[in-house]
Amino acid sequence: MSPPAPPEPVPANGSDAVSPGAQSDVLTGRPDRVTALLFLVAVTAAFALFGSESALGDVAHAFGHVAAGTSLRDVVGLSGSVLGLGLSVVRVASLGALPLSSWADRRGRIRVLTRTLLVGLLLTALAAASPSYWFFVACFALARPLLNAAATLVQVVTVELSTSAARMKLLAVMAAGTGIGSGLSAIVHGVIRGPDAFRWLFILALVPVLVVVPWVRTLPEVARRAGERPLARLGAVPREALGALVIVAVVAFTTGVITGPAGGFTFVYSQQVLKMTALSVSVVVACSGLAGLAGLVISARIASTWGRRATVAIGVTVTAATSSLAYSGGRVFFVVGYVLTIGAGGVLAPAMTAISTEIFAHRFRATAAGWITVAGVVGAVGGFALFGLVGDSFPATAAGGLRLAALVTFLPLLPTLTLLLRLPESRGIELT
Repeated sequence: MSPPAPPEPVPANGSDAVSPGAQSDVLTGRPDRVTALLFLVAVTAAFALFGSESALGDVAHAFGHVAAGTSLRDVVGLSGSVLGLGLSVVRVASLGALPLSSWADRRGRIRVLTRTLLVGLLLTALAAASPSYWFFVACFALARPLLNAAATLVQVVTVELSTSAARMKLLAVMAAGTGIGSGLSAIVHGVIRGPDAFRWLFILALVPVLVVVPWVRTLPEVARRAGERPLARLGAVPREALGALVIVAVVAFTTGVITGPAGGFTFVYSQQVLKMTALSVSVVVACSGLAGLAGLVISARIASTWGRRATVAIGVTVTAATSSLAYSGGRVFFVVGYVLTIGAGGVLAPAMTAISTEIFAHRFRATAAGWITVAGVVGAVGGFALFGLVGDSFPATAAGGLRLAALVTFLPLLPTLTLLLRLPESRGIELT
C-alpha cells in the first residue's frame, strides 16, 4: 500500500507560492536572481537604518552648540544623555517591528516586505528636511520599525527558501549585504561634505525606492501547508516554543546592549572626540569591510563544525572585547578596535540569524524573529542609556576616550551566553 500523498500547499498572498518541500529549487547557494534581489534589499535596508548613526555627529553639530571644554556636550554639541535619549527613542520605536513581522505570518512575507521597505525609505528621505534634532529623531523613529521588519523578513525568507547545506552561506551573503549597506552609508557621508551633508545622505534613500522596491514583489513566497493557520493572536507563540524563544531573546538583549552603543557612538566619538575627519573615518569603514568578509567566512566554517551556538557565543564575546578596545582612547586603538569589531560582527551575524529562525516552525517563524528583534532593541536602548550616562560623568578626551563607559556597558552581561547551552543545536536540521 503506497503512503498517502503530502498535503498540497496553500498559496500565500502576494507573489508566486513555493511548496514547503521545494526550497532546494529556489536557493541552493548558487548565484541566482532571488539571491541577488534579497542581497539588494539587505543593502538597502541597512543603508537607510545606518544613516541616523553615520550622520549623528553632523546632526549634533548642526542642532547643538559646540563650546570650549572637555565634556561630551562641549566637543559634540549635544550632551551624551540627549544623544543617548534620541538614539533610544529611535530604538524603542523599533518595537513596532514585532507586529509588522508577525503580520507577515498572516499576509505573506513578500507583501509585508515590499510595503515596509517602501514606507521606511520614504520616511528616511523625509528626515532630510529636519529643522531640529528632535524632528530628525521622529523621522527615524517612524522609519526604524519598518526597516527593521524588512531586514528581519529578508533573513526569514532566506532561511525558508534555502537548503540546510546552503543556508549558512546564504545568510553570510545577506549579512555581507547588511555590512555593505551600513558601510556605504558611512562612506557616502564621508564623501559628501558641508553643513547639509546629512540631508543629502538621507535624500539618497529615494534611489532604491525607484530601483529596488518595484522588484521586491516578484520574490517567491513559501506557501502555508494545507490546514496550517496562523495563531489566534498577533504576536503569539506556542507555549512549547516559549522556552527557546526566551533564551534566544536574552542573548539578543545582551548583543543589543553591546552593539547598540558600540556602533551608535562610533562617528560621534571618532570625529568629535578624536578629531578624525569624516573622510578618514569613511576610509577606515571601507577598509574594515575586508575584516567583515573574513568574519563571514569564519562564521560559516565554525557554524558548520562547532554549531550555531558556539559561533554566537564567540561572536558576542569578541565583539564586546574589541568594542571596548575601540573606545579605550587614541586613534590607533579606535581603528584597530573598530576593524576587529566589524570582523567579529561578521562572525556573529549569520549564526545569530540562523539560531533565531531555524528552531521555530513556519507558521510563527516571522513572529519569533520579531520578538528577538524586540529583545535586541530593548538591549540597545539600555546600552545607549548606560553608555551615555557614564560618558557624561567623566571627561571625554582623546587620551582617555570613553574607556570606562565601554567597560561598564559591554562586559557585565557576557555570562548570559551560557544560556545557549540550553538551546537545541540547529546545525543540519530541515525546517518545519
